[in-house]
Amino acid sequence: MWRPRIVHDRRPVDTARAQRAAADLLGALGLSLDDAGLRDTPRRMAQAWAELLAAPELELTTFPNDDGYDELVVVEDIPVRSVCEHHMLPFVGVAHVGYLPGSRIAGLSKLTRVVDHFARRAQTQERLTTQVAAELERRLDARGVGVVVEAEHTCMSLRGARAAGTRTVTSTLTGALHDDPAQRAEFLALVRGRGVRP
Repeated sequence: MWRPRIVHDRRPVDTARAQRAAADLLGALGLSLDDAGLRDTPRRMAQAWAELLAAPELELTTFPNDDGYDELVVVEDIPVRSVCEHHMLPFVGVAHVGYLPGSRIAGLSKLTRVVDHFARRAQTQERLTTQVAAELERRLDARGVGVVVEAEHTCMSLRGARAAGTRTVTSTLTGALHDDPAQRAEFLALVRGRGVRP
């Protein structure tokens, strides 16, 4: 068993400073912190954003592929909760992650943890998709990795275009899942059944 640790480099959270900044922002937006319902909001805002942006450390447990398993492993409907780095508004959805094993296989829960690890930061959906695929390909020595992310961006549904219910779909395919038409088709057929369009 191999357990490399993945750590997100980030400065420590300054909760007091975040709380002051939240109070300044609310005041600048014309909200009165004298109102009973808003009095404690800066503290709650600071805590909420610190939680949303706290990428947990991850030990990516892998095992030797002693049985020589060489077919697709797919985990579907992994929850995605992230924050758009352009507007600092949440985007939420699901990820479908699959890989063709090489010399190592992953503990299945670790695929969900890799998604969460890269989602828990100011992010773009495109970068999130490629980061998950690259990390799994590298750590597993996989013959191919496929990642599809479907998400609704509140920066588009609650403001701007106000296009509620729209989804953005991104994908990254590497190795045999990119190069081999049959492997590519199998992966996309599996995840397409979960709502991904061709």
